[in-house]
Amino acid sequence: MATEAILICLKGDRKKAYICPNKFKKRLMNRITSLFQTKRRNILSVYFTAGYPKLNDTLDILNTLQAKGIDMAEIGIPFSDPMADGAVIQASSNKALRNGMTLKLLFQQLADMRREVHIPALLMGYLNPIMQYGFDAFCRDCAAVGIDGVIIPDLPFADYMSAYKATASRYDIKMVMLITPETSDERIRLIDEHTDGFIYMVSSASTTGAQQSFDETRQTYFRRINAMNLRNPRLVGFGISNRATFEAAAAHSSGAITGSKFIQLLESEPCIDQAVDKLLAQLELTVDKNI
Repeated sequence: MATEAILICLKGDRKKAYICPNKFKKRLMNRITSLFQTKRRNILSVYFTAGYPKLNDTLDILNTLQAKGIDMAEIGIPFSDPMADGAVIQASSNKALRNGMTLKLLFQQLADMRREVHIPALLMGYLNPIMQYGFDAFCRDCAAVGIDGVIIPDLPFADYMSAYKATASRYDIKMVMLITPETSDERIRLIDEHTDGFIYMVSSASTTGAQQSFDETRQTYFRRINAMNLRNPRLVGFGISNRATFEAAAAHSSGAITGSKFIQLLESEPCIDQAVDKLLAQLELTVDKNI
């Protein structure tokens, strides 16, 4: 019984208990929650596009990120019109689609992920392909393969509250919402109240892309959000590419998310291992590999 879980199946007005394999067992604690409870500062989350540079690189990238001490991974679902993404991630998404990546194939690739990968993993993608898949089926398959959270940049907060929150909660999938410098304090507090996991602080209202530094306007924004004493931890994304941008982000949050820089390195370096090493060197980070 220790390797199995008892689940309750609701069918009409009848409840039926049944035994299911361990891989479907509900976790005692979501891995995102556990990460932020055990590490409160300098968290590094790395984004990459599923199916890029090669169709079957997904698990190799996840295993390498974990082996190098990365705290969390965000797996991008490629889409033909990624409106929040800059040129680098758009190009990676287009190549992944040409390689043959689909959401169905991605779940197949992730089926055995949790045999080796123990760091938190999120899917980040746009609403269109997720709705085509079916949101309940999407959350069900996220839970089945061990995905901990989802980021949908074009999901309106009101729609999340009315049509998505209950389903995601049922499968213990953390729905991560984005805020920008233009987001009102009132909206930020609503997001903080009605989500958990973490809040994704977009560094600017522009698209993704590497930056050399954050100007005073952006740092004022970081300080404003930090002073709100929100319930949820926060990570800063968009523009994290070097030590200066990482430290500026981490000074006012729990850490940072980098994506475009890593995508560039996956293209330029001869292997995944060297791409991660060069990313850490450019961020000038020493990470704990004993995860």
